[in-house]
Amino acid sequence: MKDIVGIGLLILMLVSTWYFLINGVDGGLIFYSSLILTLFLVIIGFNIFLENRDPIQTITWLVIFCAFPFIGFIFYFLFGRNFRKERIFRKKYFLDKQTFVKISGEAGYNERIKEMGENPQQLITLANRLGNSPVSFTTETRVLRNGEETFSNIIEELKKARHHIHLEYYIVRDDRIGVLLKDILIQKVKEGVKVRFLYDAVGSWKLARSYIDELKNAGAEMVAFGPLHFPLLNNKFNFRNHRKIIVIDGSVGFIGGLNIGDEYLGQDQKFGSWRDTHLIIKGEAVRTLQLIFLQDWYYSTNNSFLSDEYLMAGMTNHHHGHGGVQLIGGGPDSEWTIIKSIFFKMITSAEKSVWIASPYFVPDDDILQALKVAALSGLDVRLLVPKNPDKRIVFHASRTYFPELLASGVRIFQYNEGFMHSKIIIVDDQLASIGTTNIDMRSFHLNFEVNAFLYRTESTQQLVNDYMEDMKVSQELEIDAFSKRNFGLKLLESTCRLLSPLL
Repeated sequence: MKDIVGIGLLILMLVSTWYFLINGVDGGLIFYSSLILTLFLVIIGFNIFLENRDPIQTITWLVIFCAFPFIGFIFYFLFGRNFRKERIFRKKYFLDKQTFVKISGEAGYNERIKEMGENPQQLITLANRLGNSPVSFTTETRVLRNGEETFSNIIEELKKARHHIHLEYYIVRDDRIGVLLKDILIQKVKEGVKVRFLYDAVGSWKLARSYIDELKNAGAEMVAFGPLHFPLLNNKFNFRNHRKIIVIDGSVGFIGGLNIGDEYLGQDQKFGSWRDTHLIIKGEAVRTLQLIFLQDWYYSTNNSFLSDEYLMAGMTNHHHGHGGVQLIGGGPDSEWTIIKSIFFKMITSAEKSVWIASPYFVPDDDILQALKVAALSGLDVRLLVPKNPDKRIVFHASRTYFPELLASGVRIFQYNEGFMHSKIIIVDDQLASIGTTNIDMRSFHLNFEVNAFLYRTESTQQLVNDYMEDMKVSQELEIDAFSKRNFGLKLLESTCRLLSPLL
């Protein structure tokens, strides 16, 4: 049934156009168009049934097709097609595997892993097997807790670049900070630095063509990930690159929640202050971040740069005592839901506490059940979310999960000072995750994401301290008060919840 839906849309358009040219617009056109639409909705529904998706997701699609046939038809084209991802991304997945074979076993860290204890050792092993990434004990990290800190450090490090600058972003804006970074990149190109810039075609769809042309004309390479030629017929449309990566000379890296835009500096009038978290990385683990970028670059351009000049620069610093740092990339090119599986392991292995910050909270049943069981077991489970939405459907859908979480003992806090965009998990004050992955189904199953997993590092303690500071400017939800929301709001939330398997 390959591309049967795309063929169906073409047939529907051709038949409708042919009938219009022959007979003009009348009731017959509407009748036959509706008949053909119904036929293909039946075929699509049967195809979804045979794919053995999650039962809730299957039922959701069938309900939408029945209630809103035409909208459901278009929505399915854009977001619902479940193509065999391992076939679509076969080239990329093969490169990832081959690269891991090349670098695995070089760090010699088995004894250090054993010293971490049983739970961290199991988590490191899981992340290693799923994410094809070794843990480093010779890497320095530092937490950057807002846009000012993040962009000032990025600018400082970009200006030091001598060999290459690699950037990979979901959203790039042609605004003040975007232009400032563009000008710095152009200057570095003039100095002989190689600049490669990968941006997501959907996330950066508003980016001015002049911005791209200026960088290209200066000599930088700027490439769109997943370009949209014919969105309705593009089987990769729904798989987006949500990563935020900078690698400078192979020895300094940045990852986290901030894209490139003035709103991340708190300059958006709608949201005001923007609370986010980023991470600067120096040393051995930058090589993994470099690999993730080079694999994405190869997938998008067919150009490979897997050479020592790009992979060995970060290996020159061997300063011990920083704890463990593991960079993991996850996405639809993998046979496993990598980052979600690691999150699940973090939650289920916790002994004292699980603290989570996520701007978009639409968990699947596995994560939801893990959080409830942890809270019911007496652990200190906390969830920090924004008070004000930037994506309303996701915002209202997330509220429908709160009653059962609160009833199980999870403490939920709404951040009051602007918009909270941090993506953090902290377990037992010892282990932490920071990166681009939200606690939602899109991040788990459809987006390319990247996270840093920190094991007993100074940055882990900084994340704990920052989380406690965020608690001071947040309002805790009480189950009794939350349950008294008006009926209209509950109805809206439940409607959005119906769409949550598709978000």
